[in-house]
Amino acid sequence: MEPTIILSILGGVIVLLLIVGAPIRPVRWIGQGLIKIMIGALLLFFLNAFGTMIDLHVPINLATSSVSGFFGIPGVVALIIIQTYIL
Repeated sequence: MEPTIILSILGGVIVLLLIVGAPIRPVRWIGQGLIKIMIGALLLFFLNAFGTMIDLHVPINLATSSVSGFFGIPGVVALIIIQTYIL
């Protein structure tokens, strides 16, 4: 799809939500989930930055960011164990 079409659709959805009003609770859950995924990606970035010293690399994608974001440090440790011993 063209970027202009995507941006116009997003703009239309935003205007529609501003006019009609969005239900607060689902929007809050989505926002909190996205923030947790971003925090998970940041944790994995630091893991990869400091893990190069011990030859450790966990790929940063939606699945690994979600695991590390929602489960925190235990999730990162689980990803390290999976990466080291299973893959």
